[in-house]
Amino acid sequence: MNRASRLAVAAIALVAAVAVIELSMGRVAACRCGDIKLWHGIVQSSENSQHITDWYTFSHVIHGIGFYGLLWLVARRASIGTRFLIAVVLEGAWEVFENTPFVIDRYRTATIALDYYGDSVVNSVSDIAAMAGGFWLARRLPVWASVTLVAVLEVFVVVMIRDNLTLNIIMLLHPIDAIRQWQSGT
Repeated sequence: MNRASRLAVAAIALVAAVAVIELSMGRVAACRCGDIKLWHGIVQSSENSQHITDWYTFSHVIHGIGFYGLLWLVARRASIGTRFLIAVVLEGAWEVFENTPFVIDRYRTATIALDYYGDSVVNSVSDIAAMAGGFWLARRLPVWASVTLVAVLEVFVVVMIRDNLTLNIIMLLHPIDAIRQWQSGT
C-alpha cells in the first residue's frame, strides 16, 4: 500500500472512530425525521445539523482553511499528509466535543440555536468532509484567495442567516445581548 493509500485509510478510520464515539454518546445516526437531505437550510428547525449539509457547513470549510494555515505555520516540516491527518483529528475532536451536553446546552443558552439538540452522525461526518474540502482548497489556492474565500463565506452566511463562524465563537465564549437581539431579528 502506498503512502497516499495509507493516509486515506487513516483518515477514514479517524472519521469512523468519531462516528462510533458519537453513537456511543447517544447521538442519532441520521435525522429522526426519516429523511437524509443533501441540504437543509432552515436554521430555526429541529432538523438543523441533522442532514448532510446546512448553513454551518460553510464554517467547517473555513475550519479546513484555518487548520491548513495553522499547521503550515507550526508544522510545515511535517508532510502534507501528516498535517491533513492532524486536521482530521482536530475537526473530529471538535465534532465529539460539540456534541457533549455541555456544548449543546451552551449553544442553547448563549446563542440563537434554541432548538439545537446536537448533530446527527451523518452531519458530523459531513462536517469533517467539509473541513477536508477547505483544507484541500487552502492547499491549492494562493493565500490571498483563501483569505478572500473565508471573508466571502463569513459575509454570505451572516447576510443569509445572521450567524457565521465569527459570531458563533463570540456567542459561545462571551455572549453579547446586542448580537443575540440582532440575530433574533428584534
